[in-house]
Amino acid sequence: MLILGTIVIAIIRRWKRDVHKKMRRKYFQKNQGLLLDQLISSDENASEKTKIFSIEELKKATNNFDSTRILGRGGHGTIYKGILSNQHVVAIKKAKVIKEGEINDFINEVAILSQINHRNIEKLFGCCLETEVPLLVYDFIPNGSLFELLHHDSSNTFPLSWGDRLRIAAEAAGALCYLHSAASISIFHRDVKSSNILLDANYTAKVSDFGASRSVPVDQSHVVTNVQGTFGYLDPEYYQTGQLNEKSDVYSFGVVLLELLLRMQPIFTTMSGMKQNLCTYFLSEIKTRPIIDLVDRPVLEEANEENIRQVASLAEMCIKLKGEERPTMRQVEITLQLLRTERMTPSHVSPDRNQEIESLLTQGAIDQVMHALVNVDRANVASQRSQTSCYSLEKEFLSSASLPR
Repeated sequence: MLILGTIVIAIIRRWKRDVHKKMRRKYFQKNQGLLLDQLISSDENASEKTKIFSIEELKKATNNFDSTRILGRGGHGTIYKGILSNQHVVAIKKAKVIKEGEINDFINEVAILSQINHRNIEKLFGCCLETEVPLLVYDFIPNGSLFELLHHDSSNTFPLSWGDRLRIAAEAAGALCYLHSAASISIFHRDVKSSNILLDANYTAKVSDFGASRSVPVDQSHVVTNVQGTFGYLDPEYYQTGQLNEKSDVYSFGVVLLELLLRMQPIFTTMSGMKQNLCTYFLSEIKTRPIIDLVDRPVLEEANEENIRQVASLAEMCIKLKGEERPTMRQVEITLQLLRTERMTPSHVSPDRNQEIESLLTQGAIDQVMHALVNVDRANVASQRSQTSCYSLEKEFLSSASLPR
């Protein structure tokens, strides 16, 4: 009986292992793991950066997804801290259940992110396709988010100076500009907010969380999609029309600028206990009060009034109700870089430079100043694409996914 019982237990354990293996293979195939593996292995650059993990590796890295390893929860899933066998620290995103039709979008996102190499975008380290909902593995960013630093950090371990605020804003703007115009296919983030701007060991900004992002062919200016985003940051025009474009990210970034300037949350509670929108509050208050009465006290102590007014004007332009009246992310980035340059070398700034910055903060002048630069950028991108003989990962994926099955 003892021998028979041992044999039965061994058979049951083996049967369970076989069932789990079959389920993992099923999910791997359903999540188009074979196609993604083929695409990654065929691209030398991507294979150096992106790895396909087994679920066992990630369970071991997170102590079976222990609750003590949770770094945060968001609208798109839960983030766990993991330590791989080689001691590399990663952040593992375990997304919520997604629909069957969204798997293609997920794999396309992986294909896109595997090719992105920008110092201010969170690096995709790999993914796991052996579960019902695929998992994403990112490099771990140690200093949390800009939202936490602005609104929750009571320890003051890193005093957020005016120079740091301008730098972080410029870095995040540069990353979004890259996604919009420099990547091989335009990417609209769709959920730009301070909690999705992470800070590494040197407090360098890293734009993160592409769970809601959408890729758009270069010949299209927008895409019609279900409205998705975070209240307080959501573009009103996108909310009303369902048409997502690059100016939707610009609006959300304008809210982040207001957070950096005023150190107030996008939806905050007034003294009377009412909830109020930061954009509405800002636009209402600047009609009757000078901007220096609104900004965060450390900003007032470090920055001159002219610099503060220029950033406030830029934020005001970004949150215009009509998208066509907002600047592009490239224009926003250049303006912020000019403001940083002015601040770092105040003794060498001429009146002409101040006039240049002022002109950038006028929509009509922005169009004139930037028109030639945008045309040059487009020409360069077109030239690079025409010289590239191989397909990009996302294009090859899209063409493969469109074949009849």
